[in-house]
Amino acid sequence: MLLSMKSDDRGVGYRLPLLPLRDIIVFPHMVVPLFVGRDKSLSALEEAMAGDKQLLLAAQRRAKTDDPNQEDIFSIGTVGHIIQLLRFPKGPVKVLVEGRSRARIRSFAQSEPFFVCDVEDVAETDDDASEIAAVMRSVQDVFEDYVKLNTRIPPEMLVSVRTIDEPGRLADTIVAHVALKLKDKQELLETPSPSRRLERLGELMQGEIEIRQVEKKLRSRVKKQMEKQQKEFYLNEQMQAIQKELGGER
Repeated sequence: MLLSMKSDDRGVGYRLPLLPLRDIIVFPHMVVPLFVGRDKSLSALEEAMAGDKQLLLAAQRRAKTDDPNQEDIFSIGTVGHIIQLLRFPKGPVKVLVEGRSRARIRSFAQSEPFFVCDVEDVAETDDDASEIAAVMRSVQDVFEDYVKLNTRIPPEMLVSVRTIDEPGRLADTIVAHVALKLKDKQELLETPSPSRRLERLGELMQGEIEIRQVEKKLRSRVKKQMEKQQKEFYLNEQMQAIQKELGGER
């Protein structure tokens, strides 16, 4: 059995079991529950649990692919740590994982009975400190506007985001709460520059805000139209009732 190397012992390259993901990108600092049911994925989990509970979380290019091969998986993913694993009598296994760091697949060591990859860390680039501070404030402001239009995000998240002083962590924390297409999230995962990642995230959020504002206007317009139709229907029913009463009195 192949064992993954502990994070303290990792060199330039190291080996981890791979868990292919459908319709989700796990970022560093992100804690997320996953439901695992495919045999190869379950075997990868067992391998990780038998070792240091670490594995590589990488998304599939097409979520509908039931049995992905090496070409179906993005080369950059996130090293994850298994916090908890729950087995049920029937159905998939539920696993709670925490994203730790970005990693790139250098090669596949094996494909059966589960994927094992030789990977290397993807280091963040150093950006200009004066510019990054301005970008961080701008993205925090845009996220605040986004939260105002999304009731699913608790207001406390704004307070939490305002306290983050690491640009890379700020971007990865915010993106976990923003509804974006898989390809856009993968693009952000593959961007090593914190400032560029924040700038791109700000652009994507602004686009989502504009869409939500249009949707809000449409919902308001439809609501007013329905209220008008209901009012007209009610008045029409009243008129018919009055005419019926008047006709009965004659």
